[in-house]
Amino acid sequence: MEMSGGIQASLGGRYAVALFDLAREGNVLDTVAQSLAALKGAIAESTDFKGLINSPVLSRDASGKAIAAVAAAMNIDPLTVRFLGVLAENRRLSQLPAIVGAYETLLSNHKGEALAEVTSAHPLSSDQISALSASLKARVGREVAVNARVDPAILGGLVVKIGSQMIDSSIRTRLNSLALAMKG
Repeated sequence: MEMSGGIQASLGGRYAVALFDLAREGNVLDTVAQSLAALKGAIAESTDFKGLINSPVLSRDASGKAIAAVAAAMNIDPLTVRFLGVLAENRRLSQLPAIVGAYETLLSNHKGEALAEVTSAHPLSSDQISALSASLKARVGREVAVNARVDPAILGGLVVKIGSQMIDSSIRTRLNSLALAMKG
């Protein structure tokens, strides 16, 4: 699988490739993606969940039971539940954010899409995301999946990253550029 070459360089990437291959064999790529998106949301929103996946003091058994209970409550698909169990057993739950990101990239590549990481100061509406996706499609020449996140520190505007390309139209960057220009 040539597209996974760079991704496999990291530990999280190797786990993501394994999960992707299993999901493709089981014809559940999108189902697993939805489960991973839910887990990604939980990591972002819950300090308890973040603590669970990063806890060095929980035993493998306790960690496995806790993640299984969380997965059941979140209606996570069976393949992802088994995968989380393997991560807990191998003490690799802390790799979950990296695994989710790598899986998203693999899925986008598989679908022939580009994956755009978009950071905004405020949440984007579905209409804004659709318009942004269409604009980016015109720029890169293929479908673009938008992965939006919020960072109030950019003040306004957008930071868009597609592969190695970055478009930074954030107000913070503009202010920093202006400050540098004024210093002479």
